[in-house]
Amino acid sequence: MAVDWSERGYHAQRWAARGALAAAATAVATPLVYGGLRGLLLLVCGVAGLALSAAAVWWTLTRRGPLRWVSALIAVCVPAALLALFAVTLFWALLVSLALWGLAVWSGRFALRGAGGGQAPARERRLPPPRRPVLIMNPRSGGGKVGRFRLREKAERLGARVVLLEPGKQHDVTELARAAVADGADLLGAAGGDGTQALVAAVAAEHDIPFLVISAGTRNHFALDLGLDRGNPAACLDALTDGVELRVDLGFAGEQPFVNNASFGAYAAIVQSPAYRDDKIGTSLDMLPELLTGRQGPRLVAHAGDTTLTAPQAVLVSNNPYRTGDPFGLGRRERLDSAALGVLGVRLEGAVGAAALLLNPEPSGLTVLTAPEVLIEADRDEIEAGVDGEAMVLPAPVRCRIAPGVLRVRVPRRRPGVTSAPPRLDWRRLRKLAATVGRTAAPSRLHRPHTDEPYGPPRPDRRHGEPGPGERNESAGSSSAHQ
Repeated sequence: MAVDWSERGYHAQRWAARGALAAAATAVATPLVYGGLRGLLLLVCGVAGLALSAAAVWWTLTRRGPLRWVSALIAVCVPAALLALFAVTLFWALLVSLALWGLAVWSGRFALRGAGGGQAPARERRLPPPRRPVLIMNPRSGGGKVGRFRLREKAERLGARVVLLEPGKQHDVTELARAAVADGADLLGAAGGDGTQALVAAVAAEHDIPFLVISAGTRNHFALDLGLDRGNPAACLDALTDGVELRVDLGFAGEQPFVNNASFGAYAAIVQSPAYRDDKIGTSLDMLPELLTGRQGPRLVAHAGDTTLTAPQAVLVSNNPYRTGDPFGLGRRERLDSAALGVLGVRLEGAVGAAALLLNPEPSGLTVLTAPEVLIEADRDEIEAGVDGEAMVLPAPVRCRIAPGVLRVRVPRRRPGVTSAPPRLDWRRLRKLAATVGRTAAPSRLHRPHTDEPYGPPRPDRRHGEPGPGERNESAGSSSAHQ
């Protein structure tokens, strides 16, 4: 009897899941078997050393004087000593264990990707080039990338009108963008930091015209998650002639838009300091002892869905959730169209809490969830916030919300950062997949990718079609569940 290709594929995925579990178990067992009692003692020493290192980091951040420097020395020396001890004692067994872990990760991702564990890519639309694009450029951003990459000259050769922010002069970026729309602009773009990007993006979303991101800032996190070339911002301008359009979400903290995140608590208080720009590390070390121990700063309460965070030291609200459980994708967003805010709250009670944060797979001091809305309350009338890296003071309480699919982002059709996001390593799903037999492992229906557009790579089917302004993309939102 002929075997369907899908059954053969899921047969391979089952064996990949079994291989991942076997490789992970062998990776743990190899050092213990090779080292015998010494291997077991090393494992105990490793756990104790990690706990001591985490506690030392906490003391470094919350103490002053000699105790701070002694703690910093412990935080650096203990992991180094453990690494050297493992290498000297275990020899080749350590290398074999690391190789087996790599095999377990690769096999696990292969199994889960085939079983539907990956994320569907964002849907692209091919539209005609804009006729009257207007680009707002900040020549000071990114250490002068606008001038270094000759962004103004290239944009004007491609038919765009460039509004250059004059150094040393205060500009209302929002008003400049609205004036451009009133003058007939059918596309708005920004070359600058993520704070500038957010202001121009909000105006573009308000008037339902495309927005062009030019990665001329320092970090360019929004450009990173869009797959743009951060090393060559001039490549972003290719979207003017050979571009596709994506529908993404836009976050708001009160009335302030953000494309990346809004932070409250310790970091938000630190960025308010005028000295922070010139001495980030020194300013942070000077302010953190009082902020982390609650002697300074507001007492926050965050409400996200059915969860309430009381007195967290820090709360980060992001436009779509960041990956937090996978070190290979840490700090990246799998999607920008899930119609959900990511919420990361930290509340540590002393050195013990810091150690638990490192050793416990689900630490009580760390809250990670998603919600359509977050309310930040404080014991004062105003709350310090860092919105896309910009220091702000917002009236309390601050309601953070997400506007699903309101931002039309025009990007180059060919982008170096566009890759299929690997699935999270979910060992529980791997065990269930490995235990299945026969046809019970295969899905009842396969989703074959397609696209409604004649250009670009194939895209997955979405039942609800192309989301418009204010519409919720249910197929994307369902994939960004609690992490």
